[in-house]
Amino acid sequence: MELNNYFTDIYYYLHPTHEQTISHQSIRILQMIQKEQEVTVRFVSDALNISHNTASEHVKKLVKNGWIIKKRCNVDQRKVILELSSNGLLIVKQNTELDELKLQAALNKLSETEKKQVMDAFRLLSGAAK
Repeated sequence: MELNNYFTDIYYYLHPTHEQTISHQSIRILQMIQKEQEVTVRFVSDALNISHNTASEHVKKLVKNGWIIKKRCNVDQRKVILELSSNGLLIVKQNTELDELKLQAALNKLSETEKKQVMDAFRLLSGAAK
């Protein structure tokens, strides 16, 4: 699809320099925690279609790296909720978002009307995706 070509071009030219070596699976888990309301190991297991044990091992590694924190649910103490640490938030941003300076430089090449069109299009697509 043509949109995928545009998307990959944007990411290729505007991505930040990666400072950490991190697996795609780990990034996906961090991103889940960032985007979803309540993430558990079971949620990770189901979302990635991996065994609970494998998901648990991924989570242990992310905890060890200091990127996520495990917290007991206030409502049900048996449930463990995964949250991003401040370092985890930084890692997920570095590996999933565009470089702010590169993005601003590209947007500065557009007119105000074109900038608004880009924002409106991404807002619409983001809403439809959710």
